[in-house]
Amino acid sequence: MSEANVTFSDAEAIDFHAKGRPGKIEIKASKPMATQRDLALAYSPGVAVPVEAIAADPGRAYELTAKGNLVAVISNGSAILGLGNLGALASKPVMEGKAVLFKRFADVDSIDLELDTEDPEAFINAVALMGPSFGGINLEDIGAPDCFIIEQALKERMNIPVFHDDQHGTAIITAAGLINAAHLTGREMGDMKVVINGAGAAAIACSDLIKAMGVKHDNVIMCDRSGVIHKDRDDLDQWKSAQAVETDLRTLEDALKGADVFLGLSAGNVLNGDMIKHMAKDPIIFAMANPTPEIAPPEAKKARPDAIVATGRSDYPNQVNNVLGFPFIFRGALDARATAVNEEMKIAAAQALAELAREAVPEEVAAAYGGSAKSFGPDYIIPAPFDPRLIEVVPAAVARAAEETGVAQKPIEDYDAYRSQLRARLNPASSVLTLAYEAARRNPKRVLFAEGEEENVLRAAIAFKEGGYGTPVLVGRDTTYDRLKALGVEDPESYKVLNSRNSPLVQKAVDFIYQRHQRGGMLRRQVERMVNQDRNYFTAAMLALGEGDAMITGTTRPFSQSLAQVRTVIDDDTGGDPFGINIVATGSQTVLIADTSVTERPTAEQLAAIAIRSAAFARRMGVEPRVAFISYTTFGNPPGHHIDHLRDAVKVLDRMTTDFEYEGEMGPDVALNHEAQRKYYPFSRLSGPANILIMPGLQSANLSSKLLKAIGGENVLGPYLMGMSLPVQIAPMTASSGDLVTLAVLASGGADALRRNAAAKEAAAQVG
Repeated sequence: MSEANVTFSDAEAIDFHAKGRPGKIEIKASKPMATQRDLALAYSPGVAVPVEAIAADPGRAYELTAKGNLVAVISNGSAILGLGNLGALASKPVMEGKAVLFKRFADVDSIDLELDTEDPEAFINAVALMGPSFGGINLEDIGAPDCFIIEQALKERMNIPVFHDDQHGTAIITAAGLINAAHLTGREMGDMKVVINGAGAAAIACSDLIKAMGVKHDNVIMCDRSGVIHKDRDDLDQWKSAQAVETDLRTLEDALKGADVFLGLSAGNVLNGDMIKHMAKDPIIFAMANPTPEIAPPEAKKARPDAIVATGRSDYPNQVNNVLGFPFIFRGALDARATAVNEEMKIAAAQALAELAREAVPEEVAAAYGGSAKSFGPDYIIPAPFDPRLIEVVPAAVARAAEETGVAQKPIEDYDAYRSQLRARLNPASSVLTLAYEAARRNPKRVLFAEGEEENVLRAAIAFKEGGYGTPVLVGRDTTYDRLKALGVEDPESYKVLNSRNSPLVQKAVDFIYQRHQRGGMLRRQVERMVNQDRNYFTAAMLALGEGDAMITGTTRPFSQSLAQVRTVIDDDTGGDPFGINIVATGSQTVLIADTSVTERPTAEQLAAIAIRSAAFARRMGVEPRVAFISYTTFGNPPGHHIDHLRDAVKVLDRMTTDFEYEGEMGPDVALNHEAQRKYYPFSRLSGPANILIMPGLQSANLSSKLLKAIGGENVLGPYLMGMSLPVQIAPMTASSGDLVTLAVLASGGADALRRNAAAKEAAAQVG
């Protein structure tokens, strides 16, 4: 089940897939390919050695090739999402998307394969012949009943996991929710009466899995378009026949009377309040049709306030989302080198998910979900899709079940170490940014875009609004509406535009700025010119006066100029001077670089303050901070000058009470290489590679981050401005519209963080 409340235009979706390198995936070499020697090792003659090793011992393919971390995502396009049979080629964007999810959530490499055939036997033969290439097969968007035939045949012919996610992914997440719903309502699996509406692949998989978990066959009533599937029907294929029961019930409404559970995998609005009024006490209702559930949760709750309700949507509690399952199931199966994904492994995944939902929710996840998902209960029976603990909990449970059922060819030797390895696979930056976007959708803010006539800014504002992240307020001229229309916006008047020349708010802005600076020699007419002619002054005043919750600027002038203008209107925070921080996110590693934007030659005290606040920022991202003060010399080797402020910054921190590791002065080659630290500098206080690099000055920091951005592209995020009393973000002039949307989302979150900090300070003051 996918999310249904995120909105965007067709043009944005096309642009997302077409911009830059077409599509969503690429293949990169995992070994160096810079020299002739590298090439000789990678191909001829060096490749002959692993070839002979694998021929002698096929198991070594998992050690010497990518097979052990490679999954094929395969479809023929016969049942694409809810769009129907559109063919193999049309399914490619979906299969690429699935490959991206595998990588994003579980660090599983995958490649999409679209087979142009609707002949099950041809499909089976094609996939079976590719077995040596992959560690697992994920089947996707294949219509019933062919999906049953194909999966069963491939399971029998292949010695690697074969998993049809449309069936089993939905079943596993549903089962996890059902375990917890039963727990909350005091039910036992063996006693529950279940009604399933829908008889497709997912519905049948749900039925089979909950029966394997203890629900009795005769207590499961399945309905299709013709009503109840019962023994007397003569229009059933072999898969529906297996679900048939002896019963006099004939309609969905009849079947629901006295039922404990409704599982909907059918169509929207087929259920109403009157129909569920006759269900048992504390009914469990999973209305999972997308995008419109079988019954909307508010309607279900109105008819049955005692109900526990789940859907496939992220804008209601208890989302049944397949991304909670398939990446982590394959992760565990691959790591245990399993030959199959059996029922026990599916049940283990469901139980692990259920148990995770009963644990206290991490603060960052609760914040992203509006603070509502703080504890296990009727509105939280399934973990949040972006809970960072999923990567270590579910794969470990799946791997253990594979071992216990004898399908693991390489059992996990140390599960504590394994869970640590799993945690390291998840890039905290990606997780936190995802949570930031989710938080913005659940708690949308008004974001002021200061350069509201620039095409790049307008595209960002459109995406921000259509994504449901908040309300863009564009600071521009009257022609802004025409520009929006030219970009394909059908209702440009729905956007709020503030004109800094003729808005009724201009005088309020002038009054505000003049009052701040009248005793500093600034004349009122000077302020009037500033406000009328430069939108940064006007926009910053609008933010200060509450006409917006956050502000974005920077695309039309240098960072330093924008910052100086904003600081004329908005105060610095009390924790020190503002500074910029860039995030470098590559693979499983996240490194922060500061200060990349503000102070040219920071003092030791300023460097120490930047380190403290960067460490706090890292912790909010889920990164345990290890700070290194960066220099061209490491502990005086080679001897050098101009490093006293770095050494003094360490001394400043030594005199303080800190809760993070720090060390310096260090070269980046040593700071990021813990082996080198241990070998050459065993006295280093860092317990691992540094993940926060405090640069000696603005030039080195800015040059480093821009160089990395130019080479690494989207792997370098920011700079993010820290240390203003109100949420302001200043983009680089080279920022893309996507960069601006991310900045707007983070600025929105900054509004909440500043409000929480202010409340905490006020509370502390009252206590004091």
